[in-house]
Amino acid sequence: MFDGKDILITGGTGSFGKKYTEILLANYKPNRIVIYSRDEQKHYQMAQTFNQKCMRYFVGDVRDEKRLKTAMSGIDFVIHAAAMKHVPIAEYNPMECIKTNINGAQNVINAAFEEGVKKVIALSTDKACNPINLYGATKLASDKLFIAANNIAGTKETRFSVVRYGNVVGSNGSVVPLFKKLIKQGVSELPITDERMTRFWITLEQGVKFVLKNFSRMQGGELFIPKIPSMKMTDLAKAMAPNLGIKIIGIRPGEKLHEVMIGKDDAIHTYEFSDHFVITPSITFLTHPDFSVNLIGEKGEKIKGEFEYSSDKNTQWLDENGINEMIGSL
Repeated sequence: MFDGKDILITGGTGSFGKKYTEILLANYKPNRIVIYSRDEQKHYQMAQTFNQKCMRYFVGDVRDEKRLKTAMSGIDFVIHAAAMKHVPIAEYNPMECIKTNINGAQNVINAAFEEGVKKVIALSTDKACNPINLYGATKLASDKLFIAANNIAGTKETRFSVVRYGNVVGSNGSVVPLFKKLIKQGVSELPITDERMTRFWITLEQGVKFVLKNFSRMQGGELFIPKIPSMKMTDLAKAMAPNLGIKIIGIRPGEKLHEVMIGKDDAIHTYEFSDHFVITPSITFLTHPDFSVNLIGEKGEKIKGEFEYSSDKNTQWLDENGINEMIGSL
């Protein structure tokens, strides 16, 4: 699907963008991979590893619609990974988060329409479901913008979908690198915000492959959610440092005790497939697509009755062995 194609990744110098680039280059022969990011130093560092002829490094901010349009010239597929993601920082700098996560999302949509991009997938987060923090609220707004964009496409072929998943093991700013750093420093205790806390977990490679697959699946308007395991944060600490104690430090501003990826109110719009869920648009699309069957022929069943896909009520759990195996895959 990506052979001979032109692909742009916003926020492409981050953990996701680098892994996505790695997997694209290993499995396909793209014409161009355009890395769009505002951090010139990260561009320089990434170019030391990925310097193939198809690579292009484009310094720019998603807040800049004109620059986005220039970067998207001739692009077939866009992965929108750029976002302001740190929950406490967003709480203290709300307008900056809104400018990047909401205004930036609309800029990506406008540029994709203007330049005739075929398909766009935007990355979301479990924090966008029933949000209690600003980061989650801005990502919910972003999700709504991308889904609704399909209904204003008119005669344009551009289609938009969203992928939502949980915490990525080992990504920049996540808890695994923090714990590794503290263990190396010789601390006697690892900090846990609450002993009851649970999270969904996915590896970077799993997340990238899920997004790749959904470019083939998408009709436009779907919100894709993978079936992934949960883990207790206390189990993570015990698995990484069985001989260290645990210090309860309290929940941070805007942090949840458990994460939800499909809320009870979304269940009526949800189809369950073998390895993922699809939340369909709550608004009626003019094209009336059949979301029970995707473009590669996979069939889903409509969720019936009350349902909530949350990290504390999950049917898949990682024990200490599973946690160590996941961390060892980094």
